Amino acid sequence: MALWKRHFEESGVTEPDHSSQYIIAHLLGAKTIESLNQEKLTEFLSHDKAQQLWDLCTRRLSRMPVQYVIGEWDFRDLTLKMRPPVFIPRPETEELVELVLADLQLRQETGVRAEAQHICLEVGCGSGAISLSLLKSLPRLRAIALDQSQDAVDLTRENALSLGLQDRLQIHHIDVIKGADTVVSLYDSISTLVSNPPYLFLEDMTSLEPEILRFEDHAALDGGKDGLTVIRQILTLAPKLLSNHGRVYLEVDPRHPPVIQQWVEEHVEELLYVETRHDITDRPRFCILQKGK
Repeated sequence: MALWKRHFEESGVTEPDHSSQYIIAHLLGAKTIESLNQEKLTEFLSHDKAQQLWDLCTRRLSRMPVQYVIGEWDFRDLTLKMRPPVFIPRPETEELVELVLADLQLRQETGVRAEAQHICLEVGCGSGAISLSLLKSLPRLRAIALDQSQDAVDLTRENALSLGLQDRLQIHHIDVIKGADTVVSLYDSISTLVSNPPYLFLEDMTSLEPEILRFEDHAALDGGKDGLTVIRQILTLAPKLLSNHGRVYLEVDPRHPPVIQQWVEEHVEELLYVETRHDITDRPRFCILQKGK
């Protein structure tokens, strides 16, 4: 482990310690190094295992993200399959799910729509992390997941099947900008619209780490000149998709909330900007909007 950590450090690999630990734990059939006993950690690797370790670490040296290297990653209480170029869910998105769950549960308790009536639409599903996590936590919820990438649609479908959640999830290969009319014709009476859309400013794309630039789908990251290209489209379509009092939950760049609030007030009269929520590092990260007053 120390040997590969040093190789990673010398090659400029980000988080060399974590990378070596995750890879070796995965090779030995565990989630973390801490969960392995000392005997397991000190035993000699077979020839096949040693070759597998070499292959996995060589991929990491190429700056492939460790999530792709080991082929899976944990998101809240789920283990999801991962493969390039499908966007890798970040910790902030776990906070987005927690926010949506807390709000849905509160609305149930206060009698604002019963859980049985809830249909969630996710725009830009990637690996399916958001939709599948919500479905796992709310057994009567139904969800619809869209993505412009066929790779993402395929991976979401695989993850849904492996988790046994496929019966409550519809998955579609649709671009919300190019296929706006299709989206509107397929869906209405959505109670919850959630998205971690591409929100990076175009100028920030060139400064991303090699792990992201080389391997992740740029379309899942690039939000255009001001980071709002897809977000504006989602908010424009939202009133046509949502039932009355239905809500939109967005993960955004910390610079976005006041801009989004002003834009909605000027351009989408059917939507009310409810509030901005901060992430664990106290950055304004999540926008909540509602159809109807």
